[in-house]
Amino acid sequence: MDDAVAKNYRRLMKIRFVHFGSLVRPSIFLDSTGEMIYLCGTGNEFMQVYLNVTENQITDIKYSCFCTPAANVAVEILCELLKGKDLDEVSHLSEQTLCNYLGTEDSDFRKKSRGLLELLN
Repeated sequence: MDDAVAKNYRRLMKIRFVHFGSLVRPSIFLDSTGEMIYLCGTGNEFMQVYLNVTENQITDIKYSCFCTPAANVAVEILCELLKGKDLDEVSHLSEQTLCNYLGTEDSDFRKKSRGLLELLN
């Protein structure tokens, strides 16, 4: 894990992962369980993403996961970038967008970002 990912993870631990949680009756529910997506790793790890969409715009987003620090950082950034965006804007997001936002080229973070985007799409 590079310095940018580690620093952001420590920050998230202090502020208690702002987007962590779930939404009751979300418009969209995404679950990595059983998907062939490199996101969390192996074993009992998982990622679930809850989105509320109103008039084609993401009005709220939460996630629940049991993953690596890099995946936690990636999903928090994804939530920050998606909230308030319309679904067309979301379709143009790339792993490079997440890397640029964090200021890293860490290969593990890049893989987690790619996995999140695959899950989202």
